[in-house]
Amino acid sequence: MIFTPDYNNLVIAAKNKKPPRTPLYEHNISPHIMEKVLNNNFTPLLNGNQNDVKEYFKNFCEFFKLMGYDTVSFEGCVTTALVGGGSLGSHKPPTIKDKADFEKYPWEEILDRYKTIYAKQFEALREVMPAGMKIVGGVGNGVFEVVQDLVSYTELCYMSIDEPELYADIFKTVGKMNLSIWKWFLAEYGDICAVARFGDDLGYKSGTLLSPIDTKKYIIPEYKPIIDEVHRYGKPFLLHSCGCIFDVMEDIIAVGVDAKHSNEDQIALFPEWSKRYGDCLAFFGGIDTDAVCRLNKQELKEYIINVCEQCSPKGGFAFSSGNSIPDYVPVENYLNMIEIFREYRGDDV
Repeated sequence: MIFTPDYNNLVIAAKNKKPPRTPLYEHNISPHIMEKVLNNNFTPLLNGNQNDVKEYFKNFCEFFKLMGYDTVSFEGCVTTALVGGGSLGSHKPPTIKDKADFEKYPWEEILDRYKTIYAKQFEALREVMPAGMKIVGGVGNGVFEVVQDLVSYTELCYMSIDEPELYADIFKTVGKMNLSIWKWFLAEYGDICAVARFGDDLGYKSGTLLSPIDTKKYIIPEYKPIIDEVHRYGKPFLLHSCGCIFDVMEDIIAVGVDAKHSNEDQIALFPEWSKRYGDCLAFFGGIDTDAVCRLNKQELKEYIINVCEQCSPKGGFAFSSGNSIPDYVPVENYLNMIEIFREYRGDDV
């Protein structure tokens, strides 16, 4: 039987209800993993002309359909459009170190820079999207990640003590900037978006990266205008956030987050998240990415079935790795994960 995708399965799950088919989800999958599965070296096309970009996304979308996903995971990251960014991912020196840097920073240019980079990609996605599919994603990077990319985590901690007014202002300014990008995206490309999402890693394995007090005061309130805008377009909002963030979960729920992704066994087994907050939130995830890398097929099967039997009857659940599928995940193990889950849900694989 040919798999027929239906993005509504993920929409229903994100609204914390049980869909007709428990959906597969993934925050990110390395395009190099996709190339190996498809036996097609298509990633260089993304840097070509518009026809090349369309061909890139045709392959990109075909991979998700072939694997049994109802949606295509894609987001355009704000950090790519920043002037002088790179402290978060590339460990570059901070661009904003003091008030003078903050005041001269070209905040008003970032939206146009973002459009220049990503409009052609969203346009290509719209043209090649398979029937029954839409994207889960949109504007990548949450407020905390963008702030860190400009200030660096270490300097941000110093700033919280040395320049508390600047510390507060930069979160507000980044929040407004991100909102402007989201408004543009939803107005122009909301039609191809099933579930809106950004990633904002608030924690590490034993707590939040900033104090719970600061996280609640400066970061999470900036989510609300974005989430309200997403809801105005009738879409659920998914937050991807790594780390032990139990101390701020009530605030995350209060600003209107519909679904949460990311789990790591050393923090809490996946069903624990659902047990604690499943009445209020949907939870996407299930298997620690480390387990995908290490376990043999029988061990994977036992792990996956145990998670699914605890979570899938409740609704508000989509199965995925707890983080993503980066380059270092063995392709065979990823394919084993997909096969085991799809057999469990009754697909003809």
